[in-house]
Amino acid sequence: MSHGTTADDQARTAQDILGRDKDPHLDEDNPFEAMMARFDHAAELLELEPGMYRVLRHPEKQIITAVPIQRDNGELEVFTGYRVIHNTARGPGKGGMRFDLRVTLDEVKALAAWMTWKCAVVNIPFGGAKGGVVCDPTTLSVRELERITRRFTAALMDTLGPESDIPAPDVNTNERVMAWIMDTYSMHQRHPVTAVVTGKPVEMGGSAGRREATGRGCMIAIKEAIRHLGLPLRGTKVAVQGFGNVGSIAAQLLEKEGLTIVAVSDVSGSIYNPHGIYVDDAIKWVRENRYLGGYPNAEAITAEQLFSLDVDVLLPAAVENAITRKNAGNIKAKIICEGANGPTTAGADRILEEHGVFVIPDILANAGGVTVSYFEWVQDRMGYFWGEETVNERLNTIMQQSFQAVLSVAQEHSVNMRVASYMLAMERVAAVHRLRGLYA
Repeated sequence: MSHGTTADDQARTAQDILGRDKDPHLDEDNPFEAMMARFDHAAELLELEPGMYRVLRHPEKQIITAVPIQRDNGELEVFTGYRVIHNTARGPGKGGMRFDLRVTLDEVKALAAWMTWKCAVVNIPFGGAKGGVVCDPTTLSVRELERITRRFTAALMDTLGPESDIPAPDVNTNERVMAWIMDTYSMHQRHPVTAVVTGKPVEMGGSAGRREATGRGCMIAIKEAIRHLGLPLRGTKVAVQGFGNVGSIAAQLLEKEGLTIVAVSDVSGSIYNPHGIYVDDAIKWVRENRYLGGYPNAEAITAEQLFSLDVDVLLPAAVENAITRKNAGNIKAKIICEGANGPTTAGADRILEEHGVFVIPDILANAGGVTVSYFEWVQDRMGYFWGEETVNERLNTIMQQSFQAVLSVAQEHSVNMRVASYMLAMERVAAVHRLRGLYA
């Protein structure tokens, strides 16, 4: 893949190249402590020994680095980059690299820990990591974005690697950014190292099915929940909050399975049609008009109305803290599938449980993406690539097995699926720590 830019590229901002969506991770006062509150509850139920609790709670490595670049106008500017490795007991760190003004160390720590539990829930041999650069891609040219990516990669050379830390696309990054990281790392190693990142272009070692993986994983989890609750697939009504990559693909796949998508939303607003929205038509509208706003074959409703619709399944696939104490009591859905990370607050959790809502938690529901990232890493390391049908079949197997494993823990301990997923993940990580012992 060429890393040069055309005159047209240079004229466009990085926002145009990346196809920036609304950030699905809004900051909390301290997102790490908010996430760890759920960890603490699961640790108590597991009766986790104090020493192991401290090991699992503390990130292994936290990196803060300067990222100086020369702007296109000749001025020097210094950005700040973060990379956190939370836990590598089960395998190398795995997690996204984001470019956003709201990146903080606490946010990156929280997301790295989430990745540890997510990988353990689906039982793939990775630990958790996350990283980012504090910058606004809408003000950067493509060349400036490339300079930031390469300089940040160079600063992390002692950390990155197929056996140690493997980035992936995240907020405001994509397969092109992963190509720059892979190229920079490979130049330092003096040979191609495709397995250093996932989410790459297929032409340079990316996996078939990776772009659709998170949405497909949500679809599989929803089908498992419907089967568990004894609901019919055909005609089951779904509302989707967020119509980016995850929400639109999940909606497409659910429609193909016979479910009826009655509402979708994006940053421009929400639309509703009680008889069903033809998803491909809505996607075409967004492709041509950028947003859902003005879509002619459905009525406009408010975000609050979307959450209170009389549907069977609610799929929040946009932002953190979308479901709070304020709106949780209005939700009529029988199933909530968390396509986004952290869309439900702890306070809302209690209300939903009291109302008997079956919640498929984020670290299970949206784990399809990291699962196919694992497949990509495996394919890169052996130099043999699978067809999309094989990728999807193996993703289906892992998501089904993981759902059933979490459900089994939930039933055994009489807890909800979120608590069960944390219990399962933490016990798997703790078990490896106990087996490995402590190097001193």
